[in-house]
Amino acid sequence: MPEILDIISIAWRPAVEILILAVAIYYAFTFVRGTRGAAIVTGCLVVVLTLALVTNFLHLTVLGRLLGSVAAFAVIAVLVIFQPEIRRMLAQLGDLELFPTAHEQRGAIEMIIRTAERLSEARIGGLIAIEQSVQLRDEVENIVPVDCDATPEMLETIFFPNNAIHDGGVILKGDRIAYAGCIFPLTPRQDLDKSMGTRHRAAIGLSEETDAIVVCISEEKGLISHAYKGTLVRGVSPEDLRAFLSSVLVKPDRPRNLREWLLAHVPTSKPQPAPPAEPGKNTSAAAMKTHTPS
Repeated sequence: MPEILDIISIAWRPAVEILILAVAIYYAFTFVRGTRGAAIVTGCLVVVLTLALVTNFLHLTVLGRLLGSVAAFAVIAVLVIFQPEIRRMLAQLGDLELFPTAHEQRGAIEMIIRTAERLSEARIGGLIAIEQSVQLRDEVENIVPVDCDATPEMLETIFFPNNAIHDGGVILKGDRIAYAGCIFPLTPRQDLDKSMGTRHRAAIGLSEETDAIVVCISEEKGLISHAYKGTLVRGVSPEDLRAFLSSVLVKPDRPRNLREWLLAHVPTSKPQPAPPAEPGKNTSAAAMKTHTPS
C-alpha cells in the first residue's frame, strides 16, 4: 500500500500536465481549423518538424540553435496571423453559448422557414448563409456588420428591393444576423443550367468553399432552394426545407449529469412478450404462466 501511494504522489503531477497539454492542443487545433491561417500554420509545422528531424538525425548544431531562436518568436507569429480571430473570440467570449440546445436550433430553423415563406410569397429575392464551423467573414466581400436578432421582419427589411444592401447575402450566426450586403464567391462550374441566376451560383460557390448552408429565394418565381457542400436543390417546399435543415443543424442535447448519460447509453431491460400459444394446446395454461399472483 505505501508503494502505491508513493507512485501516485510522484505520477499525479505529470498526469495533470499531460491532461492540460492535451486539452490545450485539442482546442488550439479546433480554433485553427476553419480559418485562413490554418494553411499557414500547417505549412510552418511541416517545415519546422522536418528541419528538427534532420537536425537531430545529422547532429547539426548551428541549425539546431537557429531553430531554437526562431521558436521564441512563434508566439508573436501566432498573434499576428490570428489577430482577427483572437480579437473576435475575446470580444464575444462572454456572450456566445458554446453548445446551443436542440430547442434553440429548432427555433432558428423555424425563423428561417418563416422568412423563406414570406419572401417567396412577396416575390422578393433573398440569399441567407447559415454559418457552421468555418468562419464566413473571410470568404465573402463587401460585408456590412449588423449584429442584431434574426427575425423574419428584419430579414424581409434587408432584402426589400428599395434597400441599399438588398442585392447581397446575409450571414446568420445562431439566432443573430452577423453581416448583410455580402458578396458571395461564384462557383466556377460550367455544367450548370444556363437559366441559373447569380444568387444560385453564389449559393453554390459559398457552399463549395465552406460548410455553410445557403438558402436562396428566387425573385422571379419565388422558388425556395438550398445549397450544401456544392449541391443545389431547387424548388423545395417549406416542409422539405425544414427537414433538411433539421437533419444538418439539429444536434441532440448533451447529457447534463451522469444519470442522463447512463439513461442515454445503457440499454434498459424490457419484459419479453409471451410466445404465442400453439394451436391445439390449452391456452389457459399458457395464460397462467404469463401472470404471476400478486
